[in-house]
Amino acid sequence: MNHAADHATAQVRKVAELVDEVLGATAIGTYLHGSFVLGGLKPASDVDVLVVSRRPMDDRERRALLDGLLNISGSGSPEPARPVELTVVVQSDVRPWRFPPTGDFLYGEWLRDRFEAGELPRPEPMPDLALLITTVLTGDHPVSGPPPAEVLDRVPPADLARSSVAGLPGLLEDLDGDTRNVVLTLARVWTTLATGGIRPKDAAADWALPRLPPHRRPVLEHARQLYLTCRYSEEHWSRDLRAQVHPYVETVLTEIDRLTRR
Repeated sequence: MNHAADHATAQVRKVAELVDEVLGATAIGTYLHGSFVLGGLKPASDVDVLVVSRRPMDDRERRALLDGLLNISGSGSPEPARPVELTVVVQSDVRPWRFPPTGDFLYGEWLRDRFEAGELPRPEPMPDLALLITTVLTGDHPVSGPPPAEVLDRVPPADLARSSVAGLPGLLEDLDGDTRNVVLTLARVWTTLATGGIRPKDAAADWALPRLPPHRRPVLEHARQLYLTCRYSEEHWSRDLRAQVHPYVETVLTEIDRLTRR
C-alpha cells in the first residue's frame, strides 16, 4: 500500500472509532463511498463516509461528532490529512426509499468556518443521498456493520436522475472558485443521465470527451488531468482555458437538459 493510501486508511480508522465512541450501538453501519470505492483516491480526493443510524442524534452527540471531525479532517488534523465528508442518515428516513431523502448530519470541510463559529449540523433534505447511497451499494465497502445491501434500499433510476440534477444550481455558483470540480461533476451528471450509472470523475470525463465537439474538449481534458495529478492548491488554468470554461458549461448543460426532457 502506498503512503497516501496508508494515511487515508488510518484516517478512516479514526473516523470509525469516533463514530463508535459517539454513537455506539446507535450506528448500524459505517460505509465508504466516493473515490475510495470508485476508481481509487486521487491527490485531492476526500475521505467520504456514510453512517446509517437507528435514530436521530441529540445535540450532545452532534457536538461530540462535530468536534471530533474538526480535529480529524483536513486542516484541523495535527498531521497531514485529507478532508473528510461524513454523512449520517437515519435508516427509517431512507428505508423504505422515498425522494427527496433527509440526512441527519453532514460534515464537510467547505462548512468548517460555520462549524467553528458554533453552528451544529441539523437534519435537512439531501437529494444527493440518492447518489451517495448508490455509490455505497456499488462499492460494498463496510468499515463496520453488515453489508450495505442489508441496510439500504436500491435507489430507482428515476430518483438517481432527479438527484443528479437537483444540485446543479448550487454547483454552478462555485464555477469560478472550484472550476476543476464543477467541470468534472457536470460531465458526471451528463454520464449518469445517459447511462444510469455513477462513474469516477476521470471515467465520466472519458465517456463525455468523444461526445463533445472537438473545440469544447480542452477544458474537460485539462480538468481530468488536474484531477489525476495534483491537489487544488497546485492547479493552474491558462487565460485561454478560462475563456473556454463557460462555453463548455453551456454545451454540457444543453445535453443535460435534452436528457431530462426525454
